[in-house]
Amino acid sequence: MENNGTTAPIEEQIQQQEVVDTIESSNNEQTAQDFSEMTKEELIAYLSESIQEKSVNQLRPIVEQVKTAFYKIHNLEAKSKEADEEANAEETEDVLENRLKELIALYRSKRDQFIISSENEKEANYKAKLEIIEELKKLTETTEIEHSTFTKFRELQARWKEIGLVPQAVVNDIWETYNHYTEIFYNYIKINKELRDFDLKKNLEAKTDLCERAEKLFEDPSAVNSFHDLQKLHDEWREIGPVASEYKDALWERFKEASSRINKRHQEHFDKIKEEQLENLRLKTEICEKVEQLPIDSYSTHKDWDDASNAVLDIQKLWKTIGFTPKKDNTAIYERFRAACDKFFEAKHNFTDKIKKELDSNLQAKIEICKEAEAIVAAITSSTEWKKATDDLMNLQKKWKEIGPTARKYNESTWQRFRASCDKFFEAKSEHFKEYENQFVKHLEEKKQLLSELKETASENLSFEFLKQIQEKWTAIGFVPMKEKEAIQKEFKEIMDSLYKTLKGSESERRAEGFRKKIASIKQNGRLNSEHDKLVQKMKQLESQITTLENNIGFFGNSKKAETLIKDVKTKIENAKNELHEVIQKIKIIESESNE
Repeated sequence: MENNGTTAPIEEQIQQQEVVDTIESSNNEQTAQDFSEMTKEELIAYLSESIQEKSVNQLRPIVEQVKTAFYKIHNLEAKSKEADEEANAEETEDVLENRLKELIALYRSKRDQFIISSENEKEANYKAKLEIIEELKKLTETTEIEHSTFTKFRELQARWKEIGLVPQAVVNDIWETYNHYTEIFYNYIKINKELRDFDLKKNLEAKTDLCERAEKLFEDPSAVNSFHDLQKLHDEWREIGPVASEYKDALWERFKEASSRINKRHQEHFDKIKEEQLENLRLKTEICEKVEQLPIDSYSTHKDWDDASNAVLDIQKLWKTIGFTPKKDNTAIYERFRAACDKFFEAKHNFTDKIKKELDSNLQAKIEICKEAEAIVAAITSSTEWKKATDDLMNLQKKWKEIGPTARKYNESTWQRFRASCDKFFEAKSEHFKEYENQFVKHLEEKKQLLSELKETASENLSFEFLKQIQEKWTAIGFVPMKEKEAIQKEFKEIMDSLYKTLKGSESERRAEGFRKKIASIKQNGRLNSEHDKLVQKMKQLESQITTLENNIGFFGNSKKAETLIKDVKTKIENAKNELHEVIQKIKIIESESNE
């Protein structure tokens, strides 16, 4: 009997194609839809729509993935809810879960109906093919062969091709029976030789064409599509009748060779997918390790956590760009990544919660200070203890500064409340001491006189002791009217700064000259390099000190107290810069001596 490509292995391959189609369908669904990003409501809606629109063969992987994704969310939410929240959410959760169960039951019902219908259809097809075999058998028993007999045979062949699948258990038996009677029809019936040769020639042409088409399938860039198309060619080959004996074996070997190449490429395609999935597993394992190794115990500021959060979010985006891992590892690696991310964000939540409690505590402390300040203001209107009240309010201001920050939305309002009490107190105090205004005017005149004397001071009379006495005298004069205070204080500072600068310049030159004399002794003792290193170290310390002081100015707020602090810091900066200048001069002197 001719080997028409219908041996048991090829039949099994054709039947197994249903499994391949199901796998491909599942992969397509996974590629098209990322269930891990859906909410439970979206999962229910997607499953409901799929059951209405998709075939039963496509539904199985969707149902399984939706069910898995739904209960992952369901179980995680159950762990994180508080007891009182669970009571409120129970009814909603039951509705979603019940709807999921209804949809799964509906799918199973459709699946069962599909299986029953499919089996019934296969049984009907089996009976129909048995009938064709009976008719074919009768044709082989005909004593006289006419042209109409061959026409009838062709009709039976056409009907056979149109009938679908039969039960797997009878596939080989029924085909062998059909093929047996086909051979009998061709070989044992006294058919017209010319008609037989014509039919054999047509079969040869048809099978040659199938060989060419099978060989051309290798040009298709898609291994999956070419494999599917090859199965269709096998179906066609099986339905074509025999060819002349001299062509039979060679033709079948040619077709089998082309099939082997396509099958091999198809297998290599899935081997490559497996390799890619293993590489994806390696990449995802590295990502898990990165999140797991984040030093969350060392994060102590919002910036630390924000930077780390941005890094984790970037890692999560990267995760989504990586494809699937092997099926046996897919759930485990995802659970590992999810657990690492959950641990990170839980630690961040705990940190944020701790900071929030500290902010709330600071807010309550500042509210208490506001109440105490308001009580002082309320009491002072009937009291004459201005000194005690002032000290109490100043102590409250000190305590305010020692308390940490509050939440941003309360920070300004609490500060304005406290500041309003302070302003009200000092306005009342100013009004109380208004009677001293005349004395302040006298002080102003005295200070103007002192400024005139300073302007006429000769440079040879300058000394640090003299300027110190002037400063003490200025302070001893006392307060001046508030509106004149800033201007006259500014003028005094400018004159004193100028005198100090003149004095310091002279002093600097004297100290430099003294240092040059000292260098001669140091040079003789061989300690010049040691002295140079000490001065370089001092220079670095002063530069660091200046940088720190300049940075600190930016932390002071806008208040009268802050202005005083800023002034003191600026003085320290100026002194440090003067000292730095002298150190640099000394270094230059040593370097000049070294070059000589």
